[in-house]
Amino acid sequence: MPLSHKQRALIAVLVLILLAIAAVIAFYYWRINRPVAGPAFSPEIAGPPPDVLTLLPPEAPAVAYIDGEALRKIPNFPVGKLLTLANGNPAGQKQYNDFVRGTGFDPSTDLDRAATAYWPTGFGTIENVLGQDRFVSVADGRFDQTKIKAYILHTGKLINRGTQTIYQAPGNPPLSLEFLSPTRVVIAGGHDATDLVANTVSGGSRPRDPAMQLRIQKIAGAPLFAIANTQHLPQSFYANFQNAPQLEQLARSVQVLTLVGQPTGDVVNLGLTAECDASNSALTMSFLLEGGRMAASMALGSPQSRQQMTREQIAFLDALVNQAKIAHQGRQVRISMNITPAMLGARTK
Repeated sequence: MPLSHKQRALIAVLVLILLAIAAVIAFYYWRINRPVAGPAFSPEIAGPPPDVLTLLPPEAPAVAYIDGEALRKIPNFPVGKLLTLANGNPAGQKQYNDFVRGTGFDPSTDLDRAATAYWPTGFGTIENVLGQDRFVSVADGRFDQTKIKAYILHTGKLINRGTQTIYQAPGNPPLSLEFLSPTRVVIAGGHDATDLVANTVSGGSRPRDPAMQLRIQKIAGAPLFAIANTQHLPQSFYANFQNAPQLEQLARSVQVLTLVGQPTGDVVNLGLTAECDASNSALTMSFLLEGGRMAASMALGSPQSRQQMTREQIAFLDALVNQAKIAHQGRQVRISMNITPAMLGARTK
């Protein structure tokens, strides 16, 4: 039986962990005008780019990174519940469990580090990731190669590229995977996914745009971060605003989006910063976001919306709406919140 979109998403769960979190935030940031974002950059989170990130194609407009080892060290923090926020509906937990059972890989315990390069073609939905969007991820962890290969080959196939052996899972589009070592894997999806894997494996470390590299270095010490250079996004990304020219103009004023997650005790301080082309655009955006709290609350109260989310997602978004703080300074708009174990449904002593 062919794998469903959700099952294929679970195969690529290493990639979707960060993108799903960012998509949740982006949903409120643009469509309901009620986001989440963060603290000013500080020396405490600066550092060299993680090894897995340096292997990614440097031309991607968006990159993301997660340090699973660091997150698991946070006292009482339910890393597994954070990762399952990626599931798109209440049935997602069962599919997640099926994936873990079939592959022997549980991201909450077996993922050490993962970095993703992302080429979005549309507006922040997980279905876009499984459709026309392209991504490639390099991940370190504990993998049962025998189980994972068998899981993919149950409906997939092998593709030989010279000395490379790439596993391809079926779907529209298919996902491609290659093991670089017993503890490292490359996963890609979207247009020419197999080429993305092959080129990432053979490309080695290549120079990145200096401005993008500097931004990465400023936050590379954080266990969770993502950066998107929105000046390099395709026109299709703004299609959702075609009937709202003022909002489209405001969206296009954003030049860079930066997501940072930094632990303090048993809390993760999560922040999203939008850097605009002018201070008046940032000021307008901050007013718009602040005024969107009621609209976001009403949207969350809709039975139709709640039916499409898990209980954990509802609790997380309720907390987001009520607790997120919006700040404006110069050309930047920052929205910040703390993710606590209780927000993710974990029992605390």
